[in-house]
Amino acid sequence: MAGTFTKLTLGPLLLAQGARTCRRALQLPEAAGPRQGLAGDAQAGASPLRLLIVGDSSAAGVGAPTQDEALAGQLAQALVCQLGQPVAWQLVARTGLTTQGAIAWLQERPPAPCDVVLVVLGVNDVLAQVPPARAVAEREALWHHLRERCRPRLCLWSAVPPLEQFPLLPWPLRSVLGHDARRLNEAQARWAVERGIMHVALPGTLPDWRPAVAEMAEDGFHPGPALYRRWGEALAALIAQRWQPAGPGLSAGAHLPTLALARRT
Repeated sequence: MAGTFTKLTLGPLLLAQGARTCRRALQLPEAAGPRQGLAGDAQAGASPLRLLIVGDSSAAGVGAPTQDEALAGQLAQALVCQLGQPVAWQLVARTGLTTQGAIAWLQERPPAPCDVVLVVLGVNDVLAQVPPARAVAEREALWHHLRERCRPRLCLWSAVPPLEQFPLLPWPLRSVLGHDARRLNEAQARWAVERGIMHVALPGTLPDWRPAVAEMAEDGFHPGPALYRRWGEALAALIAQRWQPAGPGLSAGAHLPTLALARRT
């Protein structure tokens, strides 16, 4: 209610700030390089862990020069260290994707089956002012698509980051968007528990988020390589804690209920 009252009261100012921010924002490219690869030694004998990353500009690595320095490369390499096995990773991501947009994007570019899927979406839902109830319904549709197409055994769903701390955004716009992000995260966390999905809150895995603002990209909105590295290492540690390799008689691609960690990009 307070958020709605604030938007009604400050509507013209918020619209003006949003338009000015869009005009002045530095447009950084997505990280260069292949959107799939193999990290680790494939000759070591262990079967690769199959990792899929789905998401928006942060998943696509905006703010990093190459995919090796972005989230996909950092997470894959950290998983190799954590699990001691190679990681075959694939990335399906694009700048500006909302959750609804990601469903259409995946239908056009069907990913291969995977063991672990990480979804990094939500910032654009907040910017587009998608209500939490509708956003959760769209997450449900996306999850059904991923489950039927990719059959992951473990799913992580990143929370929306604390937008009120993004240097690019002026006040009070940053405060309003931060409030919207928290509401979406609360709704997403409840939904994730019901579905056995790991809802991953960034401040819980990177408690020193405030000092890490200095590690953001020059646009003041995306992570830089150092923050991508720490984000990837934190995610890898969570996956390593929860990952259960396929047992006898169970193929690596078989579907099992995912595990929950409800507790943020």
